This record gives sequence, C-alpha cells and structure tokens, in this order.
Amino acid sequence: MNPVNVMHGFVWQFVTYIFVHDPYGFRHILFNMLGLFIFGIQVERRMGSREFLLYYLVTGTLAGVISFGVYMYTGMAPFLMGASGAIFAVELAFAAFFPDALVYIWGIIPLRAPVMVLGFTALELFFSISGGRGNVAHLTHLSGFAVGWLYFLIRFRINPWREFRGRF
Repeated sequence: MNPVNVMHGFVWQFVTYIFVHDPYGFRHILFNMLGLFIFGIQVERRMGSREFLLYYLVTGTLAGVISFGVYMYTGMAPFLMGASGAIFAVELAFAAFFPDALVYIWGIIPLRAPVMVLGFTALELFFSISGGRGNVAHLTHLSGFAVGWLYFLIRFRINPWREFRGRF
C-alpha cells in the first residue's frame, strides 16, 4: 500500500495490500501461507468458510487501516504489503478456539497456543518499540491481534483472555 496512492483516493489498497507480497522476499509469503495453512484450516472448520473469509478480510483490512493511520500520524511513510495482519488474527482465533493445542516452535519447542500468541505479541511489541527487524510493519501484526480480539468480542461474544486463562 503506497501512502501517496491512498492519499489520492485509492482506498481499495486497504484491502488489496493483503494479497501483495515482496517479490524479492520469498520468506514473507512462505511464512504467511504456512501460518494460514497450519492455523487457518482448523479455524475455518470451526467458523465455517463464509465466516472465515469475512474474518480474514475484516481483520487484514482493519489491521492495515489502523497501522497506516498510526504510521502517518507519527510521520512515517508506510509501504504496507502482505497478509501478516490477517495471519496474526488467524493465530489468535486458533488460540481462542483451541487453547489446549500444542504448537511446536521450530518443530521442537512445545507451547500451548495461547502462550504462542502472547509470546508473538510480546515480540512484536518489543520490535515495535526498539525499531528492530528492519522495515517490518510490527504495528500491523499487533493491529491484527487487536482487531481479531475485538472481532471475537463483538461477533462471537467470546473473550479470548477467558479462553487463555489457566492454559499457560
């Protein structure tokens, strides 16, 4: 998403940026699609295909809108691309629906799904504040978690924190 284009009325980029990835950063699309495959299948089965599509598009779009607004407000010129905001929301949904599920980080470190989500949130907060990890839009990842959380509260009347409690 190019800030100049958005400022000139190309607001559809808040939706289409989810489907664009850096052609030189193969890892970006690989890890997004791997996350979508690992967590998305189970979440879609639980929500249903229509609800999952709505969740994915709403969380991805609003994650981009929020982070774009904050970046512009703070004087940064963001170029947002990728599905990461929506993928982080899908991870949150997985943890809320399956709080006892074990996720193996790097295939060897077992974590309960809520611990994984809280760990990723902590990492994103750290990188966001410290400026680490280059030009990654950490705020978009955090916004994906936040919008996913609100979606669960409003649409499903499920508080993910209640699902997480006691699962650490």
